[in-house]
Amino acid sequence: MEKDLTKGSPLGLILRFAVPMFIGNCFQQLYNMVDTVIVGRFVGDRALAAVGSVGTIFFLVVGVSNGMAIGFTILTSQRFGAGDADGTRRSVANGILLSACTALVMSLFSLSLMRPLLTAMHTPEEIYGDAYAYISVICGGLACTLFYNLMASFLRAVGNSRVPLYFLIFSSCLNVVLDLAFILAFHQGTRGAALATVLSQGVSALLCALYIYGKVHVLRPEPSMFRPDRAFVTEQLRSALPMAFIYAITASGTIIMQSAVNLFGAVAVAGYTAASKIHMLLTQGYFSLGQAMSAYAGQNFGGGDIGRIRKGVKAAALILLVYTALAFTLSNTLLPVFLPFFFDPGTDLSLFSGWAETYIRINTAFYIFLGTIFVFRSVIQGVGRAGTALAVGFAELSGRIFMARASMRAGNYRMAVSADGAAWLCGALTALLLYFLIMRGLEKGDREKKTDKDAGQERTERL
Repeated sequence: MEKDLTKGSPLGLILRFAVPMFIGNCFQQLYNMVDTVIVGRFVGDRALAAVGSVGTIFFLVVGVSNGMAIGFTILTSQRFGAGDADGTRRSVANGILLSACTALVMSLFSLSLMRPLLTAMHTPEEIYGDAYAYISVICGGLACTLFYNLMASFLRAVGNSRVPLYFLIFSSCLNVVLDLAFILAFHQGTRGAALATVLSQGVSALLCALYIYGKVHVLRPEPSMFRPDRAFVTEQLRSALPMAFIYAITASGTIIMQSAVNLFGAVAVAGYTAASKIHMLLTQGYFSLGQAMSAYAGQNFGGGDIGRIRKGVKAAALILLVYTALAFTLSNTLLPVFLPFFFDPGTDLSLFSGWAETYIRINTAFYIFLGTIFVFRSVIQGVGRAGTALAVGFAELSGRIFMARASMRAGNYRMAVSADGAAWLCGALTALLLYFLIMRGLEKGDREKKTDKDAGQERTERL
């Protein structure tokens, strides 16, 4: 069911829209977490370290594709908010064509660079083979991930965040079954874990597409629309490329950070990997709130209600504060509970727990800044200023590189894992500044339009 985000209480709308996405994003994170848990318990801690060592590359290729998919659908939310059904359908058709081209180019490009990249990241020799086996399958199956994100983003653009959740829950369960089959029955190791992830997301993408075709007529383009429309392509690329570049910038920084962590050996990488999976799961609330604000801002911008966007931001800030307190508490409390799940029952956890605890304790102190980035950057993108939001990515990259390089020189693990916090602080300050500047400009333009309209009515009445 489509949901109009231009009417009703902003707090209630944003919560009802974000909660299903949060559950869905958690399940999506479970794809990679289940891979990690099953690999760690049934293949070994070296295989766990291998999957963890390419986690930042996974974030790079999947994040860039996800950024493209979300960027292609910003125009969809704006057209839907403006009541333009034909424009909504045309944006869907163009988004599908652009996504097909994106998947092909990204798969070929990432596969061609993978071995040199793993070497440049100081990947330990004993886990190099397993790491390459895992990430090469992920890159080869990138189309499945991209098209799931595209179809889910189309549904969210018209206010439907529940249906993607249902399909994702199903495919997450399928992922567990396939993981166990490929690893235990077919002895495929890390390659099998990656195959399970790709196939499961492919099923989720197909189910979303079938639902859209059968149930959501406003998102079902006519066959004649599947031809590139220059105006639509230009507008969608204007939103998608900066968003993808933001992911690429952020991921580049995390790759540098991973390179710093890799210098401490396979044991440190395994501990860091286990903690980072828990961290990624709990921080999905920020990502979900950002997705909700992108759709909310896009629809209200399309409807011409700038003041309502500000009200939504205030509601999102309240949600952000409450969720940050909860995430901080759970991250530090749950680590000792969940850490054993990532390792074989006979493993001496004391070897890994110190590395994991250090990562969690340092990063949770900066969660409020991470949430700030997602909320304000998403609003900036939703009002069509995706290019401007690049500055947030560059600010994050600068903070992360500075801290990661300092840790390499000092040989200090605590500094290495502080790179995320430094990046979030720099990015949050930049996002806040840009938001206030952009909103001031939009409100000024809105006032000038109203003044011109009133003046025009006055002239008409005099005549």
